[in-house]
Amino acid sequence: MPDSAAVGRQPASGPPDRDAPQRLRGGVLGMADIAAATMANVGPAMSFFFGFAFLATTAGVASPLTIVAAGVAVALLGNTLAEFSRAHPSAGSFITFVGRTFGPVSAVTTALLAGLGYIIAMASVIAISGGFVQITLHHYTGVDLPWIIWTLLLTGVSVVLMLRGIVVSTKWAGYFFAVEMLVLVVVSAAAIVQHRGSLSAAPFLPGHITHGLQGLAAGFPIAVFLFVGWENSAALAEETENPRRNVGRAVFSSVAIMTVSYILFAYATVTGFGYDVRRLGDSPIPFIDVAQDTLGALAALAYVGGLTSTLGVLIAGINSQARLIFNAGREGLLPSFFGYVHPTRRTPNNAIVTFTVTALLIIGGWGLVHLLGDGGPMDPVAFFTESSSLGAILILLVYLASNIALPFYYHRYRPQEFHPVRHLLLPAIGTLAILVPLYYLSKPGQPAPYSWFPYAALAALLASLGYAALLVRRDPHLAQRVGSVVADAE
Repeated sequence: MPDSAAVGRQPASGPPDRDAPQRLRGGVLGMADIAAATMANVGPAMSFFFGFAFLATTAGVASPLTIVAAGVAVALLGNTLAEFSRAHPSAGSFITFVGRTFGPVSAVTTALLAGLGYIIAMASVIAISGGFVQITLHHYTGVDLPWIIWTLLLTGVSVVLMLRGIVVSTKWAGYFFAVEMLVLVVVSAAAIVQHRGSLSAAPFLPGHITHGLQGLAAGFPIAVFLFVGWENSAALAEETENPRRNVGRAVFSSVAIMTVSYILFAYATVTGFGYDVRRLGDSPIPFIDVAQDTLGALAALAYVGGLTSTLGVLIAGINSQARLIFNAGREGLLPSFFGYVHPTRRTPNNAIVTFTVTALLIIGGWGLVHLLGDGGPMDPVAFFTESSSLGAILILLVYLASNIALPFYYHRYRPQEFHPVRHLLLPAIGTLAILVPLYYLSKPGQPAPYSWFPYAALAALLASLGYAALLVRRDPHLAQRVGSVVADAE
C-alpha cells in the first residue's frame, strides 16, 4: 500500500542515519500497559469529582443515562481511532490521520489545534492537582498553603518520571489508576449497600431526565468530557507491540470499563444524596460527601483516590499528548526542536518539557488576568472548569476532522478494505455526536468567560490555517513527510 510505506527508519546496527527521523523505543508496551495509561489519562476520580455535580444539575436524577449516551458516542470516536491505527499506526495520532487524508495544510492545522487544545486542557489538570492537595490538607489539618506550590511540586515529580522513560512512567500511571479505581469502587459499593432500602431504578428511567431530550443534550458535553483522554493509546503506538491490533483493543476496553464505572459512581452518588439533585448540585465534590456519610473517618480514602487520580492524569496525559507534538516536530509540521529524542531513554524530552512549561505559563497568565480584573486569587476549581471547556472546543474540532477523514482515507488508500458500516456509517454518527457538545460549548448567551471561548477557538483555527498555508508554500516536500514514520515499520 502506498500509504503504509515508512521512510527514515534507523538501522538496527551500524552508524545512525543523520537524515533519518528519530524514533521512540519500539515495542516496550503491551496492550494492558496502554489500556491502563489510557484510563489513567481519563482520570475517573478527578473527572467525576469535579464534573458530576454540574452534570446532575443539568440532566437530573437520570444523569447516568447521559453517561451511557456519552459512552456510546466516545465508542464511535474510538472506532475511528482504531480503524486509522489499524491501517497507519503513528505517534502523530489524529494529526497523521487527518494529514494523510486531506494533505499537509490540514496536518499542520491539526497539529496546532491539537497541541493548543491539549495544552490548555492539561493546564486545568495541572492546576487542579495542586488545588486538590490544598483542599485535602485544609480539610484534615487546617493548613492552607497556596495551591500553586503543590502544583509545581507534583508537576515536577511527574515530569521527572516521564523523562526517565515510557515504561517507568506508564507503570506509575497504572499504579495510580489502580488506587483510584479501588477507592471509587469501594465507596460506591458501600454507599449502595448503606442505602439499599431506598434503591430505585429512577436514575435509569428516561422520564427522570430534567427537561427530557433537552436536558440530555445539555448534559451531554459534560458527560463526554468525563471521557477525555480515551485517545491516549494511539499516541503510544510507536512504543507498543503490535499497535495495529492493540491500540484498538485498548481504546474499546478502556471506554467500556470507564462507561460501566461511571454509571456505578453516578448511581451511588445520586442514591447517596437521596435523589435530591438540588442538594447534590450545591456540593463542591458530591462523591466526597457520599464517602464521608458512608465511611466516616475512612472517607480519607476518597481524598487519596483524588490525589492519585490527578497524578495519573498528569503523567499519562502529558506523556501521550507531548508525543503528538514530538511527531509533528520530527515530520516538519512544527519546529524540529520538538522532534528531539533522548539518545538512551528514547523519550521526547523537548516536547514533554515545552508542553508542561507552556501549560504552567497559561496558568500563570490566567491567574494574572484574574488578579488584574479584581477577581482576587484564582480558584483552581473554577480554573479547571474554564480551562477544560476552552481546551475541549479545540479538541472536539480535531475529533470532528478525524471522523470526517476516515471514509475518505479508506476510499483513497484502502478501497478493497472499505466497509460501509465501520468506515462510513459509524464515523457519520460519530460526527453528529460531536456536533452536540460543540454546540452547547459554543452557543451564544453564556456568561463570561465562556461567551468568548468560541471566538478564541475560531481565531485559533484561522491563525492555524494561515500559518499552515505559509509553511506548505515554503516547504514543498512537507506533503511527503506527513505520516512518513509508521509506528511498526521495520
